[in-house]
Amino acid sequence: MPLAHPSGHAQVDFGEAIGVIGGVRQKIHFFCMDLPQSDTAFVKAYPAETTEAFLDGHVSAFAFFGGVPLSVLYDNTTLAVAKICGDGRRERTRAFTELQSHYLFQDRFGRPGKGNDKGKVEGLVKYARSNFLTPIPQAASFDDLNAMLEDRCRQRRGERAGRHGETIGERLVADLEAFRDLPAVPLEPSEKRAARVSSTALVRYRGNDYSVPTAYGFRDVVVKGFVDEVVILCAGEAIARHRRCYGTGTFVFEPRTIWR
Repeated sequence: MPLAHPSGHAQVDFGEAIGVIGGVRQKIHFFCMDLPQSDTAFVKAYPAETTEAFLDGHVSAFAFFGGVPLSVLYDNTTLAVAKICGDGRRERTRAFTELQSHYLFQDRFGRPGKGNDKGKVEGLVKYARSNFLTPIPQAASFDDLNAMLEDRCRQRRGERAGRHGETIGERLVADLEAFRDLPAVPLEPSEKRAARVSSTALVRYRGNDYSVPTAYGFRDVVVKGFVDEVVILCAGEAIARHRRCYGTGTFVFEPRTIWR
């Protein structure tokens, strides 16, 4: 039987490649969303495959398409699935539940270990690595790299995809007609963790210590981890903002605000 995909649905996965960002050769992780009916692609690169990158990829993809798919198919990534129950039900992570509740799309999951269940996005991962990220890309920043990737995704809409000679862009019309409208306000793509300020006015997040003003020593705080920054809040007020560090064991210190 010929394989057919209804309009308005999507598949998501991450891939890995090598890039030179700001003169540093490093592994990059790229988020892919594929619309199987039209073969339309969205690709965005990140320093790591984290919860905030997973959320930001969705928010950026929905904005790129100008709407929300009816459903999104995933593998059983721990970014979305906290536990697979004995009857096959999935317990969603808190971050994924917030994403789904904000955009109101249906989630679907492939069988464990069966990559062919989401073959379209698996193909997009290979295509993006071979065509967008080969030869090894060089960019001043991830923002510059992602601007290039978004432009390549738009250019790809001119390629032929249908059996009757339609372009990807022409087939995209049917997907967009089936999409739901975007919410009035996009989701804030951050991972939220409770923490406590140490005696040395530091807050630990993902293996690194970030400084806060000394007046907040021993206070309970909430850390919001974004792709490019870390925001620390106490009683709902932002008390510190730092550039995100992806290393481990690093002190991220801002002396101009530590004595506030």
